Amino acid sequence: MKILVCITHVPDTTSKINFKDNNTKFDSTGVQFIIGPYDDYALARAVELKDATGSSLTVLNVGLAETEPTIRKALAIGADDAIRVNAEPVDSFFVAAQIAEQAKAGAFDLILMGRESIDYNSGVVHGIVGEMLGIPSVSPVMKLDIEGTKAKVTCEIEGGKEYLEVNLPFVAGCQEPIAEWKIPNMRGIMSARTKPLKVVEATSIESGVKLEKFELPPPKGAVKMIPADNVGELVSLLKTEAKVL
Repeated sequence: MKILVCITHVPDTTSKINFKDNNTKFDSTGVQFIIGPYDDYALARAVELKDATGSSLTVLNVGLAETEPTIRKALAIGADDAIRVNAEPVDSFFVAAQIAEQAKAGAFDLILMGRESIDYNSGVVHGIVGEMLGIPSVSPVMKLDIEGTKAKVTCEIEGGKEYLEVNLPFVAGCQEPIAEWKIPNMRGIMSARTKPLKVVEATSIESGVKLEKFELPPPKGAVKMIPADNVGELVSLLKTEAKVL
């Protein structure tokens, strides 16, 4: 079985976000980048499947050269090789088109990725990839087991869980608790330096999205402390200022 895991290169959740050029570009100065947390779940489960079945595991990222340390971390965690599509990930459709092109060329049996990235949070890439390849797409996947040419999948739905059986190949958007995050050990870090990382140019495709500007959320208001014995003032503020009553 050939497994492809698609990873994003995103700011750490503790990073302070700023924009530049009249709020039209993200300012990456001083920002620490990581593998997308949902992608980390997908990668961890893929490593488990690889070890259990003797499968091959490739990671793929759509990004410029600065994403390579993130890709090397994925190799250190357990991927065999990597592909970097040399392009800025401008929108979901563009990214999905690049993934689909590489997935088709590599004839992968299983394509895993996070349920969404934590930068744009669109949550649609897995569905677009499945449509482009003409194969099923399932998300959010909480549990995944492979039995021959079929996968048994547990998905989260509103108010409960859904149990599915899917023929390979298919695309899965993953989330916890599909697996526990894996931390690369020293042996993995050393071996990652020599594992193949192939850089390919992007497939030409016209983007249907035009970015106008970024905007930060408004700053939080000041906190008002109300004495515990002054219930009347609390109720009045909830009505007149917070407007929740």
